[in-house]
Amino acid sequence: MPRHSTAVVTWWRSLPAVWQDVLIAVSSAGIGVIAYPLNWLALFLTGLTVPEWVRIALFGGICVVQVFRRKAPIGALVAGFVIVVADGLIGPSLAVLLVFSDLVYSAVLYGPRRSGRILVTILALTAVALLGIGAASGTAPILVMLTGVALVPLLGISAWWATSVRQHMEIAEAERVNAEQLARIAELDRRAAVAAERARLARDLHDVIAGHLSAIAIQSEAALNLTDASPETQRAVLASVRENSVRALEEMRAMIELLRADSPGADEDDTGEAVVPAGLSELGTLVESARASGLDIEVRSELGDSTALPTAVDLTAYRIAQEALTNVMKHAPGARARMDLRVADGALTVEVVNELPAGADRGPGTGAGLSNMRERAMAVGGSLVAGPSGQGWLVRAVLPLAGVRA
Repeated sequence: MPRHSTAVVTWWRSLPAVWQDVLIAVSSAGIGVIAYPLNWLALFLTGLTVPEWVRIALFGGICVVQVFRRKAPIGALVAGFVIVVADGLIGPSLAVLLVFSDLVYSAVLYGPRRSGRILVTILALTAVALLGIGAASGTAPILVMLTGVALVPLLGISAWWATSVRQHMEIAEAERVNAEQLARIAELDRRAAVAAERARLARDLHDVIAGHLSAIAIQSEAALNLTDASPETQRAVLASVRENSVRALEEMRAMIELLRADSPGADEDDTGEAVVPAGLSELGTLVESARASGLDIEVRSELGDSTALPTAVDLTAYRIAQEALTNVMKHAPGARARMDLRVADGALTVEVVNELPAGADRGPGTGAGLSNMRERAMAVGGSLVAGPSGQGWLVRAVLPLAGVRA
């Protein structure tokens, strides 16, 4: 399409609908101003003599009605039909029928959905009626010409064309609505993914802070109270504090590197050295840190060096064990505890049992630790039970191995 034509189309679409209709009516009137003096558009004469201004007034009236083609399409069609009948009595003119065909087009396009079928039916019945009247009155050739030349081509094609345009507009509108719904669904999915990622990061942050930093706080307090202890004991406690500090920094750096790698502006060449996520291979360090905090813990593991665990299960088991030991150190310092790790029936079971000192809270617990452990277990298709057991507290996680990515 030439550039000037594109500019005209853009300008036309930018106009309000009412001004578009006004310009269409003015264009129709301009055609009539040119055609009527030349007597080009009269189909035939009926023998009824009327002043010329009557014919001009009828054409001017239907042009005025055309201004309302979009605002009130059915009302404009009815008013136009009255003018067409009056014009037909004095000799139908093609100019009036052309404007009326636009009113038919507008009524089908902008009116109620059923208007198209109704108008087509009315046009068919009108054509049959005119042919019958012509046969009965002896003026059949004239009415056949009027029906075949004016009504069917102009009005029938106008109604058909408007129906086709309306169907395309409705299809386009339905596609637009579908696109908006898909975009809304995509946005909701994106928000859900962001919320899930934030929840995962919150669990990881809680594990790092509540695990390592809680151990640091407990061990630091123990170091302050070891005034009469041997230098070796004090050195062991401080070494454990340092180990927990280093591990906390490493895991925080791993999370920051992950966030940087996933960010839109991350530099692909500046990813740094990857830090391997913690797993059960680090369980010995975790247990030693708990012992340095004063916890008397026994570990029973049926996992051998050849036992291969899915990465997600390995990390989940480590985090649950870390959180369980952290809770023991916070709520039952110095208590005896036992940790069992075993694989049976296609699942890894992590079980931590500890004594509860007299007066300790034996309720179900309401902190973030238990909910984080439960969410981690559920994320890999497992389950977690935590609560009083005999004279102590039990945490048991069952993590299935099948169907989890290695």
